[in-house]
Amino acid sequence: MVEPVVRIPNAKVALSTASVYPESTATAFEVAARLGYDGVEVMVWTDPVSQDIDALRRLSDHHGIPILAVHAPCLLITQRVWSTDPWVKLQRARAAAEKLGASTVVVHPPFRWQRQYARDFVSGIWRMADETDVRFAVENMYPWRYRDREMLAYAPDWDVTKDDYRHFTIDLSHAATARTDALGMVDRMGDRLGHVHLADGKGSAKDEHLVPGRGGQPCAELLERLAGSGFDGHVVIEVNTRRAMSGAEREADLAEALAFTRLHLASTAGVPRR
Repeated sequence: MVEPVVRIPNAKVALSTASVYPESTATAFEVAARLGYDGVEVMVWTDPVSQDIDALRRLSDHHGIPILAVHAPCLLITQRVWSTDPWVKLQRARAAAEKLGASTVVVHPPFRWQRQYARDFVSGIWRMADETDVRFAVENMYPWRYRDREMLAYAPDWDVTKDDYRHFTIDLSHAATARTDALGMVDRMGDRLGHVHLADGKGSAKDEHLVPGRGGQPCAELLERLAGSGFDGHVVIEVNTRRAMSGAEREADLAEALAFTRLHLASTAGVPRR
């Protein structure tokens, strides 16, 4: 009897250090090791440890957890982290990734008021990508909404598929907030999809970052599609656990997210088994 076999892609499942906020970067390494994640993505932000390459290397070595990606400091609260010059931030993120053995730098498109940076962003990202083996994976964002008003806060566009980048990051929570078709966006990214931020959302104006399976995004469908395509990038759990009442509750959410991801990455392939 010929039966289908289960094929698991080479994609590694990582924990974003942002997923334990307001706990520390160090806590993220502890949790990732305890729950069995394949690695971490370091969100560079106001926690001094997240900015310190030597401290990050010590955490990685101590817990036996590799650093798979570095998220450059692109948030409003990190405007002064690693310089106020956005290109310097990206240069330092690339250097950190190279020294820590991470394969990917995640970067947001510029804020619209960063006019010079936005004007040169696409060509500048290509130039930096040509100088390293590290992937610069540009992440989809969303319009900012307040009541019935919408503000386009990112340039050239929150929909990064409208511009030409070597690699993309798809974030499903951002797709939910943008109220756009996430799988359609993935189709437009094609084989340039290099990185995934896995989280769910219900289409709220707030970027929700729910545990996968708790919103309306096609989290399972995307993972199954990645499995079938032989995706070799990283799938990063980037969820909001700020409302967790305890460390145990936070870890339960992160364990659930990991189990969901591993389950749906295991796809039934059309390879016969006798």
